[in-house]
Amino acid sequence: MDATQTLKPSEIFEFILNVAPIRPIFIWGPPGIGKSSLVEQFAKEVGLDCVSMLGSQLAPEDIIGVPQIVDGKSRFCPPTLIARDKPFCLFLDELNACSQEVQKAFYSLINDHRIGEYELPEGSIVIGAGNRVQDAAIVKPLSSALINRMVHVSLKANSKDWLIWAHNNGINQLVIDYIILRPDHLWSKPPAHEEPFSTPRSWHMLSDAINAYKQELLDEQIIDVLSCGLLTPNHARQFKAFFKQKAHTFTLSAILKGEKSWPDKPEERDVLYFMVQSLRAQLIKTLPENKKKLNAKSQDLVIRSKDLLIKLSRISLEMAQLMVSEDEQGNNLPDWFMLEIARDLPRLIGQ
Repeated sequence: MDATQTLKPSEIFEFILNVAPIRPIFIWGPPGIGKSSLVEQFAKEVGLDCVSMLGSQLAPEDIIGVPQIVDGKSRFCPPTLIARDKPFCLFLDELNACSQEVQKAFYSLINDHRIGEYELPEGSIVIGAGNRVQDAAIVKPLSSALINRMVHVSLKANSKDWLIWAHNNGINQLVIDYIILRPDHLWSKPPAHEEPFSTPRSWHMLSDAINAYKQELLDEQIIDVLSCGLLTPNHARQFKAFFKQKAHTFTLSAILKGEKSWPDKPEERDVLYFMVQSLRAQLIKTLPENKKKLNAKSQDLVIRSKDLLIKLSRISLEMAQLMVSEDEQGNNLPDWFMLEIARDLPRLIGQ
């Protein structure tokens, strides 16, 4: 579903509030970005029970019910999960993972809020959600009739929204601090082959796993095992380095202020790698595309960064080249900055 508009969690919440009472909504998005938790949170805040049904686990009779003979006539009795007396939020998760027969069973429920003779209580809302074909998830084509019965929108991960949620939901401070520093690591594209990848859900799981340990028992090996089992491999390495640099009191701000130097010992190479990645991310985020828009603060960052690049190249030319290279999302440092690096540090660019 490529034609839908993409919204942040904070935007889609308002969208559901206004549209869902009128028409059913389908939320598209990759695994683990918070589609289910967002719907559950919405239902809680508007005072509705949230009834979740997984499309991948449903048979048609789970929706339309089974026939019974009443006064000599047959009638379908919908399941108690759906047949309720008070309005509720019906959340059809993984809707596009169900069979065509199950999809057909949803037609009248989604379009008319009705199953046979049973009608959803007035004030009930229906929300569907599912992954996309490109997410390497189990999906099946939605019938055109079902697509045409819903309002479609896509959800994207947003670090600012997630951090607000994280602060209010007991997420481990180490995880919060890391995402503050590397917001681009909150989500990564699902890989083509089987390996863990970073999502808001996997960061939440990592937080839960870290919280399960007593603080004094946490060490680099445990962090390595946990992060490698949940995150994109590159993110896992950098999270481990972040944990290590916390223990060694290295901080990027201190390095930028000249209060500390680059970690240069062989056993600190993973910390150095993390610091370099973090500075590059900060430069990409902070420096304007047009040099004329530089303010005093960003101009100082440019000067300090060039000095740090020179010092970094003496420790590791490879690391220095990494700092001025393209990041994982294809983002580059501004052209004017790269021209200055080529002029002032030709050896770095020429390699």
